[in-house]
Amino acid sequence: MILVDPLAHPVIAHRGASGRSPENTLLAFRKALEQRADALELDVRLTKDGIPVVIHDPTVERTTDGTGMVGDMTLAAISELNAGCGESIPTLAEVLEEIQGTPIMVEIKETWAGQAVVAAIRAAGAGDRVLVGSFESAPLRAVRAAGLRTMASRPETGRFWLATRLGWAPPGDRYQAFSLPEYRGRIRVVDSRFVRLARQKGRPVHVWTVDDVETARRLRSLGVAGILTNYPDRMGALGSEEWGVGSGKWEVGSGK
Repeated sequence: MILVDPLAHPVIAHRGASGRSPENTLLAFRKALEQRADALELDVRLTKDGIPVVIHDPTVERTTDGTGMVGDMTLAAISELNAGCGESIPTLAEVLEEIQGTPIMVEIKETWAGQAVVAAIRAAGAGDRVLVGSFESAPLRAVRAAGLRTMASRPETGRFWLATRLGWAPPGDRYQAFSLPEYRGRIRVVDSRFVRLARQKGRPVHVWTVDDVETARRLRSLGVAGILTNYPDRMGALGSEEWGVGSGKWEVGSGK
């Protein structure tokens, strides 16, 4: 899978083509594939009845016409909301069913959502094309116990970064990739030392969120593997030889 291949250079659509379409909706994911993104990234939270739905914020105000906490709403209630352009908030299961054959980064936003996310991925038979991440370590325990691939959590990334500064051997890892910003506050996380050691360990580094070609080109020169962007169409200016897998091979299900 390209998301765990340190030699691949995927363009990863951040919440879909969210610069052109309502974020984390099926419309945004379809648009990203039309723009030749190599992979998708999305966020997951649980409804009151324990269903993984694709939304970034803990509340629905910013991205829908509703109000309230995601965790206080049933799936039936949250499905009635307009997430923009008449789109609804999809479940993780719906995205995995609709978008087939495309690698997907799943970012778990809540510590208690690990088991439910695993169940949805297993039910869809999508374990071979999904890479799961979380800022926190807790939800990744269930994911790793299920044998699914994961990104480094924030504490794991911090320990790895510290090892690059102090010349330590990097700590033992249970993750297959990094997904992180170039800077965290005033601290530059992604630099030549970090990327070099990650590549030596066979762990690709994917950087978010990059929306201009020059920044993408500079990161690529450091050895960064993937770019997470709100505008995958812009990254096409780099050319498939320089950036992105560029295979154009994807399959969108016809059931939606």
